[in-house]
Amino acid sequence: MSGPGKLYLVSVGPGFAELIPPMAQRALQESEVIVGYDLYLKWIQPWIEGKEIKSMPLTRERERATKGIECARSGRSAAEVSGGDVGVYAMAALVLEEMREEDAFELKIIPGISAANSCASLLGSPLSHDFATLSLSDLLCPWEWIEHRAQHLAQADMVTALYNVQSRERQNGVYRVLHLMLEHKLPETWCGVVKNAYRDGEEHYVCTLSELLNRKFDMLTTIIIGNRFTRRKREFIYTPRGYHAWEDTTENRARPEVATPPAWIFSGTSDGNALAEELARRGHNIIVSTASEYGRELLAKDFPGLSVQSGRIGVEARRRELRRSGAAAIVDATHPFAVEMSAQLITLSQELGIPYMRYERPGAPRKHPAIPCQRMETAATEAIERGRRVFLATGTKDLATFVKHPRAQECEWFVRVAPDPDSLQRALSLGVPRAHLCAMQGPFSKEFNESLWRSWKIDCVVTKDSGDAGGFAAKAEAASALKIPLIIVQRPQMQYPRVANDFATVASFLERDAARTRFNILRSRPKTNPS
Repeated sequence: MSGPGKLYLVSVGPGFAELIPPMAQRALQESEVIVGYDLYLKWIQPWIEGKEIKSMPLTRERERATKGIECARSGRSAAEVSGGDVGVYAMAALVLEEMREEDAFELKIIPGISAANSCASLLGSPLSHDFATLSLSDLLCPWEWIEHRAQHLAQADMVTALYNVQSRERQNGVYRVLHLMLEHKLPETWCGVVKNAYRDGEEHYVCTLSELLNRKFDMLTTIIIGNRFTRRKREFIYTPRGYHAWEDTTENRARPEVATPPAWIFSGTSDGNALAEELARRGHNIIVSTASEYGRELLAKDFPGLSVQSGRIGVEARRRELRRSGAAAIVDATHPFAVEMSAQLITLSQELGIPYMRYERPGAPRKHPAIPCQRMETAATEAIERGRRVFLATGTKDLATFVKHPRAQECEWFVRVAPDPDSLQRALSLGVPRAHLCAMQGPFSKEFNESLWRSWKIDCVVTKDSGDAGGFAAKAEAASALKIPLIIVQRPQMQYPRVANDFATVASFLERDAARTRFNILRSRPKTNPS
């Protein structure tokens, strides 16, 4: 019986022969059997000629691990080959899982250069301080865990290297992670993108975090997202080793010298956009903040010339932006149901001493019979009791309340969604058939609603109390004409410090309170000493 065998776990780096360490070369030369994936084996051809080759495709990693272990148990010497570093998202953990305590063969793990390191070298020095890696592949890890980890890495402002960024089957996950990053990082955070590091077809570039949302990637791409200290110099990015006594250079950056500090309009509705345009027409310096890139597109189309920022950037980044711009006022024109956002804006206004006003679109008068509900859960139960083909005009945020209801299978659900990728993906991921989606920008006329609901044989409609500006009257009239139940989710109750229901009152607020704030800001600026 032969003696104990050997099993080498060999890292061959990014694929550039000069980056394969001599220790890996020796392990390959000493091995009788080479186990790996075709792409990796091409990189090491000079050292494995004449060897017994066992090549297996991707997704059969556990089988590869078992094959190498079997060879070593039989007294032979074998090498399990991985790209990058064998201990980072690679074969080492699988081999250790499959080994038994009583296995007598020798195991040697050969370190290598992981994608984070090879890509960082092409970009400059983005990993010079604390950093993390995150794989976006959900083959071996639930997507919910990936999002949860991304959220915490963003909150910690960690430099993060994203592996397995985008595949043909998994197109939208990377953009969901980027949106999570934008909730806590500034849109102008420096990032780097590398494809095929140290291989044929190598590409790399730097850009801002917000610009990544408009880029395409693949499984051979690695993205490195910087933190608030990451800087650009020439074509490189770097993260300083010391953070200058942890001074937040983004927050303490000199405020721009502007004659009129801006009023921030937080808009989530068509009438909010119209309000911003009216205030700009009256001569106010306006910055409009929208939650999505789609909101930015609508503003650019309907009201060209307005200064717009988009993205769910989170409370920390929003605090920095308000401070840095010297905001003179906050006008909260978000959707009537966006109570979390309103609560955040009220808190920031109090904390930063910035005047706040809520623009609340007027409610619509009730001219037709309807079933009022205080909560989405109640509306879902009512819909199931009253209909079998239910149309939901409540948006995708609360869609799970309906389609995941214990009795949801008793109904077919038809849903209006905003025509943006995130909303569509959310509805599809919850199991709504594509044929049941109306992805169009509202509000719609009574005639459109009536025609759509008749063609889909809708027998119950659920909507929010969104007011006339949100198309409530047209929905109520269409439901009445078709003689189908209309369920209304009433607006959440919230105490706003100050409320206006018309544009003129908001303009008056800016001319009075915001003018006082502008005076204080200008007075507090240090005087320059001409020399």
